[in-house]
Amino acid sequence: MTFEGALEYGKGLLEKAGVLDYQLDAWYLMEYACKICKSEYYLCAKEEMEDEAFQEYTLLLKKRGERVPLQYITGVQEFMGLPFKVNSHVLIPRQDTETLVEEALKVLEPGMEVLDLCTGSGCIIISLLKHARVKITGTASDISKQALLIAKENAKHNQVEAELVRSDLFQNITGKYDIIISNPPYIPTGEIPGLMPEVRDFEPLEALDGAEDGLFFYREIARMGRKFLKSNGYLYFEIGHDQGRRVAFLMEENGFRNIKVIKDLAGNDRVAFGNLPAVK
Repeated sequence: MTFEGALEYGKGLLEKAGVLDYQLDAWYLMEYACKICKSEYYLCAKEEMEDEAFQEYTLLLKKRGERVPLQYITGVQEFMGLPFKVNSHVLIPRQDTETLVEEALKVLEPGMEVLDLCTGSGCIIISLLKHARVKITGTASDISKQALLIAKENAKHNQVEAELVRSDLFQNITGKYDIIISNPPYIPTGEIPGLMPEVRDFEPLEALDGAEDGLFFYREIARMGRKFLKSNGYLYFEIGHDQGRRVAFLMEENGFRNIKVIKDLAGNDRVAFGNLPAVK
């Protein structure tokens, strides 16, 4: 089969399987299987694909047709212009979360200490360390040992140093920080069965499930975070599109002030943050 024919075959297979971005995914899997770029493809589109490459391509298509996320197949996802290794032990970094990082970058000052709770792949803390215009230090925690192993690899690959701590929220955290930042599980338990198969069946449930109303982790972090923040320290959250008002209220209830809710590029509420006023 020619490269062109194989690509059309892949598109048809993924479309039939209900994959939303079937055309793009068919191409990305060919790119991954055959180690070719777009310009190389156009030069050899009419040529026959080697049997071994076609077999590899069809194997990848089969996985994607079973709704395994593309990023878990290729093992990588770009975030904030950086490559991140991902597997089924961590959430796939999403562009929405870049809004969280971009907002936190605006307040960084030399010497600040940042704590990233529920770090997963480490994409938030690593991006902050990599893109900060000033020298800061970073600590990242997660309850999952496997997630921390991925975060460690990502930190090394992106040439940043972060302290990694296995912890159930603040359980094993010590010291005080200028910023606590988190993209915690925030999907209400009852909504999880209705998620896309790629998310529901393959991404780690413990990184999705925010309990009955989706606000469990916001309550815990806002309540306990006060003890781990320096005077005038910041708390940053990623939030669900309909959680802005409720998360802002929880933060205010726990003594945070100057609370703002920021929208993402799609116009949805995505970030809530505030600071803990200095004690007079």
